[in-house]
Amino acid sequence: MGYPQIEHHGAKDGVTGSCHQLDMNATTSLLVDCGLFQGDDASIPGGEGGSRLPIDFPLDTIKALVVTHVHIDHVGRIPYLLAAGFEGPILCSEASAKLLPIVLEDAFKLSFSRDQQRIERYIDIVESRLVALPYQHWFTLVDTDELNARIRLQRAGHIIGSAYVEIDLDYPQAGESKRIVFSGDLGAPHAPFLMPPQPPERADILVLESTYGDRLHEDRQTRRQRLEAVIEQALQDQGTVLIPAFSIGRTQELLYELEEIIHTRSVGASSLANMLPSETVPASSASVGASSLAKSNSTEQPPLSTETRAAPIPPLPAGERAGVRETIPESGITSERVGLRSKETSLAISSDAEQPPLPQRERAGERGQKTAQNEAPLAENHSPDQSTTNWPELPIILDSPLASRFTAAYRELKPFWNQEARDRVQSGRRPLSFEQLITIDSHSDHQRIVNHLTQTARPAIVIAGGGMCSGGRIVNYLKAMLGDKRHNILFVGYQAKGTPGHAIQTYGPKGGYVNLDGERFDIRAGISSIGGYSAHADQNGLADFVTGMQRWPTEIRVVHGEQRAKEALAERMKARYTDDNKKIELRL
Repeated sequence: MGYPQIEHHGAKDGVTGSCHQLDMNATTSLLVDCGLFQGDDASIPGGEGGSRLPIDFPLDTIKALVVTHVHIDHVGRIPYLLAAGFEGPILCSEASAKLLPIVLEDAFKLSFSRDQQRIERYIDIVESRLVALPYQHWFTLVDTDELNARIRLQRAGHIIGSAYVEIDLDYPQAGESKRIVFSGDLGAPHAPFLMPPQPPERADILVLESTYGDRLHEDRQTRRQRLEAVIEQALQDQGTVLIPAFSIGRTQELLYELEEIIHTRSVGASSLANMLPSETVPASSASVGASSLAKSNSTEQPPLSTETRAAPIPPLPAGERAGVRETIPESGITSERVGLRSKETSLAISSDAEQPPLPQRERAGERGQKTAQNEAPLAENHSPDQSTTNWPELPIILDSPLASRFTAAYRELKPFWNQEARDRVQSGRRPLSFEQLITIDSHSDHQRIVNHLTQTARPAIVIAGGGMCSGGRIVNYLKAMLGDKRHNILFVGYQAKGTPGHAIQTYGPKGGYVNLDGERFDIRAGISSIGGYSAHADQNGLADFVTGMQRWPTEIRVVHGEQRAKEALAERMKARYTDDNKKIELRL
């Protein structure tokens, strides 16, 4: 019997563009994901930059598309698939069914049209095709005398709604059966919101991702402390911390952990205030936060103009507080009434006379080499008690309309959160809509924020859309701030080769440059990376997914990884199989 067969239409020789076709027999196939190529993967190999967007494979046998999760490198070519004539159902998890129309609306705007009527017709088509499948339930695709095919989705722990796909194929006339598993993207442990993936019972053929197949992550249980330490050190450079983040998954995890830092600091500050009389607090403990401007008389900082020094610094430009919408007329900022501090000017910045200079710290970009994986270590001698950052008043700016929509959707998907996250909500906390969170929607407000932070270098954390810096609002921040050593860029996600993010991450610490929209920008801002925020399983996690099965696969196809990562994972799997006297066929 010549079936099943697997064809790879993407993510076979790279990390992006996931698209795999399972041919179940000569007339019936299933498509698993249809993702966008990014970075170096976006050009046809040897094709001098030719686009890989069009669907270049026949659709006549494809009965359904199953989506493992809604990241753009797994679903971004669906508009092209529909345009090519695909008319089958789109199968996904219940949570993905809520998120997918948001992703595809954005993809349609970028690829086809911004005409609202066309967009609405397109989304209507997408929603009419969606079939939401509960986890752990078998769904029959085909039931004939020649073929019985059913699929089941299991939690993958990568982002909300992510799944790996089990496919059972029975051939009654031939008396044969096969189980094929597509891993999609597998998550790492200790992820906010998510339950970790559990390996399937068995697989005959496994299509396995290998994004981090050649490395081990830092301890994820301490990543919040590392995030806090890196931001503390960066803010002492007297500028803004820019975090390029993917709109879905990484952004929500960051907000979750920033809320935890703020909550912990607020509780600690409250306890200290109750223990000590106010007059015993030393003057040196003056904080730097949303109500103050971090400045220094250091010669390294460009001098402010006389006009800027004399005039009061305005509050942040208009944004929207997560949660209750209520405008404060004095500032134009919408905010939450409940829990506002007594001073309505908490989002304004004080004058020079009110702000003591910060101690000098070595720039992130001048600290030499990072760890072997370019990950930032904990700041030396870091202690929260020595912090000059007033976390409870530090503005956290989410500047991505798409990320804001996903964050709102995440809030509606609480039944899919893990127990820890649900417990926080039950205790009265709001992990995704805390008081310090300011969301920026309109382009004019975005531009005002960029200009404001560029001119004032006030302490703030900006999470902006465009995880690999190849598009999105992060690009405008980078153009304005990369050349200023007061600012810091913090990477918490994978940067594919060929993307501006990879260039900044690689060459920034060496004083290099990056091209953005065809223009060269020198990199003087500090560059840091925290690898523990990867949403992908590392080599141990991938190996455990395989060996955690009761019956190990006899064939593994390693995909979704750079060549070095694929080869390293393959060697690891060969060793594990040899140790257990098992045979394995590996295909890279």
